[in-house]
Amino acid sequence: MGAFGRLGRVVAHHPWWIVGVWLLLAIGALPLAPQAPGLLQAGGFTADHLEAARARRLLEERVGLAPSSLAIVIRSVDAHRAGEPAFELAVARALARVPDAPHVRDLLPHSLAPRQVSRDGRTVYQLVSLDLTPDRSPDALPAIEAAIVPQPGLAIALAGGPAFYGDIQHASEQDLQRSELLSLPLAALALLLVFGSVVAAGVPVIVGGVAVLVALGAIALVASVMPMSIFVLNLATLLGFGLGIDYALLMASRFREELGRRGGGRRSDGHIDQPVVTQAVEASVVTAGRAVAFSGVTVLLGLTGLILFDFMVLRSVGIAGAIVVGLAVAAALTLLPAGLAILGPRIDALAVRRRRQTSVTTGAGEGTTGAASHADAPAVHQGAWWRLAQWVMDRPVPVFLATLVLLVALGLPFLHVRLNAPDASILPPDVPSRQAYDHLVAEFPVGDLSPLVLAVMTDGPVTAADNVARLVGYSRTLAADPRVARVESLVDIDPRLGTEQLQLLLSSPSGPGDRYVEDVLARTTDGDLATFVVVPTIGSNDPAARALVLDLRDPASMLAPPEGVRVLVGGGAAEVVDVVDQVAADFPRSALFILVSTWLVLFLLLRSVVLPLKALVMNSLSILASFGALVWIFQDGNLSGPLGFVPLGFVETTMPVILFCVLFGLSMDYEVFLLSRMREAWDRTGDNRLSVAIGLERSGRIVTSAAAIVVLVAASFAFADVVLIQALGVGVALAVALDATVVRALLVPSTMRLLGRWNWWMPGWLERRLGPPPVLDA
Repeated sequence: MGAFGRLGRVVAHHPWWIVGVWLLLAIGALPLAPQAPGLLQAGGFTADHLEAARARRLLEERVGLAPSSLAIVIRSVDAHRAGEPAFELAVARALARVPDAPHVRDLLPHSLAPRQVSRDGRTVYQLVSLDLTPDRSPDALPAIEAAIVPQPGLAIALAGGPAFYGDIQHASEQDLQRSELLSLPLAALALLLVFGSVVAAGVPVIVGGVAVLVALGAIALVASVMPMSIFVLNLATLLGFGLGIDYALLMASRFREELGRRGGGRRSDGHIDQPVVTQAVEASVVTAGRAVAFSGVTVLLGLTGLILFDFMVLRSVGIAGAIVVGLAVAAALTLLPAGLAILGPRIDALAVRRRRQTSVTTGAGEGTTGAASHADAPAVHQGAWWRLAQWVMDRPVPVFLATLVLLVALGLPFLHVRLNAPDASILPPDVPSRQAYDHLVAEFPVGDLSPLVLAVMTDGPVTAADNVARLVGYSRTLAADPRVARVESLVDIDPRLGTEQLQLLLSSPSGPGDRYVEDVLARTTDGDLATFVVVPTIGSNDPAARALVLDLRDPASMLAPPEGVRVLVGGGAAEVVDVVDQVAADFPRSALFILVSTWLVLFLLLRSVVLPLKALVMNSLSILASFGALVWIFQDGNLSGPLGFVPLGFVETTMPVILFCVLFGLSMDYEVFLLSRMREAWDRTGDNRLSVAIGLERSGRIVTSAAAIVVLVAASFAFADVVLIQALGVGVALAVALDATVVRALLVPSTMRLLGRWNWWMPGWLERRLGPPPVLDA
């Protein structure tokens, strides 16, 4: 008896103990799960070793640059303007208590920074420096909001990273609640249509719900000891409910099949035949349970690929996803069989329709290639999936070419993808921080809102005469570039001062002798380190801003620093460039890990060299199609009206990575159930065509139903407030829908027919070493 046989026996003979353990886990998770949203963080789109992060850290440690900052946007709603006593008095009253709020280091008012006043004087913003890292900066918001005193005639809002991150957290929680309200009833209805019984439909929902509850509790524990992204919340629900219900659906379907083979589980007197129920549970765990376990491993491998990235947002999604999938598999292999052992034939209670009574036949294959005879062929109902398989295999070349062209055509928009980091535009227009951001963009030069911050290092003090000369030349070179609006530094304190005058002022042994200059030096320099703020004429997500950053970092460009000067480029567009480039650099390693490890798992499962390779190609095609749809919808703006979002003009950098890792596992999940049925039929008949038809007939309906559950759960995020979550939901729903229909129903049978016996090829010496394949069913 193998491991799954022993597990099935334990669960079938001790169901109440198993249910009791899960009940204790659920009770333990109840107080923890609601805490998860508060423990998760927005942000996580940077890494300490990147140049922009190193520049920021250096300036924070030596110059005192604030780790994060917040803009308080103040707009006059009456006739008063900035500079008028009534306006200035109202602003002073409104913000009087802000400097004393927790985590506030200082406040730069518009009265000391004229650039913080709009042209018409109706809008100003105050810059609040915080002592919190960007990911923790939302913690300062409640105290600052409480310190602001509303004033007649003023509209006050918060903008910037802290406000953006705070609204992301709030919106993500709302999206989760909306998704649960939509997806659970739809999933229950779909299960009711599949099973035709209220009890049978309810069991997978309960099991999936328990798995999600325990997973959220576990995520809360992990988030209390290490940073975890807020986007974990929605992905945990999507994977937890989707896979939890999927696995439970497959196990429950197999149990009903096994029970039916043994007479239905009732004695002649109408009472439950418990030994028969126990046998059905054990058989379900050995067959469908093994397939569920292998499927879970393929999903885990995809999510593990995310852990290989350096960014917290990706790493935490991988960790949380692994927790969710692991618990979904555990619940399907223990809690569900225990419940089935207790319910027995009552699984079909509260039926809404009669179960289909089907006739079976061994079918007729062609060209037997193995040693088995058709007399050994398993009995199978020749239903719609059988007929579809035969239709496809009668014309494999046209079907293969048509489906291949369709999937490639759907993926073509990905050729013009623009990858960028997220900003406030991913929030809906009615969110306060988004409204404040839009107002700033409308009233102020966009470059002022996301400047580049350079950590400039010299040989010796920056105020030495020769270094002042070098820095003057460097600053003037930067300012002459058409992409640069202005440069702010110690050598730009007054545009009327030339090099010699600046040398006399800054290099004097007794100091500059000017209080303003002394303040500038104290705030922007430390020994051989100086801060240069380069304000571009374009926004941080503009392609020209990326080119500017690359030129600043290129030692061969016209913007390279002079000899004796070293520069680290950070802030604004530099952070975007670092994220995009690092994700692109890390992705091949992650993709290679997923591809190789998935091939190995499928090789062990299917005992074939060719089938795993074909599965990898099939998966890649469906994922490519979803990537194209992602660009077509969210970058190009198609369907933005029905989905209720403003087009971004780009795709968030981490989204294709998350989708690839999640979808590769999900798609392979269905491949396991389909090919394992075909493998079993091949081992019994040795006939490729018959094996394909039997496999599709036996698994087609259940795989499609399972995929429909995931599509429903994922599609419930299509109307989320956060565009990133919308993109995740739509991407998963489209990919899984394509995978379960076009790929599994058309492309797989046609390629199986074209490859023939090569589908099952494996070197003889390796086949003898591995031994006979396990019996796998779904």
